[in-house]
Amino acid sequence: MELIICKQLWGHDSTFEALINDVVGAGFHGVEGAPPDSEADREELAGRMQDAGLHYIAEISTGIFTPGKWVPDPGTTVEQHLDTFREILDHCLSMKPLRITSMAGNDLWPIDESIRFFKEAMKIADDAGTEVSFETHRGRSTVHPLTTAAIIEAIPDIPLTCDFSHWCVVTERSEILDEFPVLLQDCAFRARHVHARVGYDQGAQVPDPRAPEYAHCVAAHERWWDVIWEAQENRGYEIASMTPEFGPDGYLQMEPYTQKPVADLWEINQWMGKRQLQRFAERQLSPV
Repeated sequence: MELIICKQLWGHDSTFEALINDVVGAGFHGVEGAPPDSEADREELAGRMQDAGLHYIAEISTGIFTPGKWVPDPGTTVEQHLDTFREILDHCLSMKPLRITSMAGNDLWPIDESIRFFKEAMKIADDAGTEVSFETHRGRSTVHPLTTAAIIEAIPDIPLTCDFSHWCVVTERSEILDEFPVLLQDCAFRARHVHARVGYDQGAQVPDPRAPEYAHCVAAHERWWDVIWEAQENRGYEIASMTPEFGPDGYLQMEPYTQKPVADLWEINQWMGKRQLQRFAERQLSPV
């Protein structure tokens, strides 16, 4: 099995040319992000990735949003989320992605509504001849470990994108999945893609994962990612995909008054990506 590392479009505010140069220069293998709004931009980005031999992980964010917010508006219905899912899925497929991941649903829905949504979304993807994995994420139907466990029980074949950083802050436990080994195995069995951000009990993103005070948080997430890799190997996966996803928009801590970032995001994401590539290579030489 091969591990590919992708750069997240989130937080990238330059040209597509600069994006591709960053990815190639870092030794990464692809790009992850939502398809651009315009057809021309989708064609340009897809062409540049193809020319550079890069993979694309496409993203779908369902729902209706207030500008500047990442969480869908509280009153949005299952039908509205499904409508955006269909529309963005078409845009994703036009760019020939390796995988498609989705921040989907709403944490304010009753569990039955979330289950109905996921069943319908999976059918839409299947009818389109593809598969979409659903990210564990705050503000979404997979907001909490136990909520997600109930969804898995109701939909055993649901594919997941595992971003465990969110569950650390939601439960206020930096090593939450050590307390739920069965759920960890259930998630790993369904994992299609991983977001390699490290959360802790007070946030979905440690200020700097290189700092020794967060070593225990990094170690916890790496234990969980190892379980996913093992499950993927057992299922015969040829490619494991991972995106270091330390990002802006309140995730990155800033100094008061000056708003100076406490760390450089691209440096952190490169550090995380290269660290996981090294760990994966060592693991391949000495299988667990």
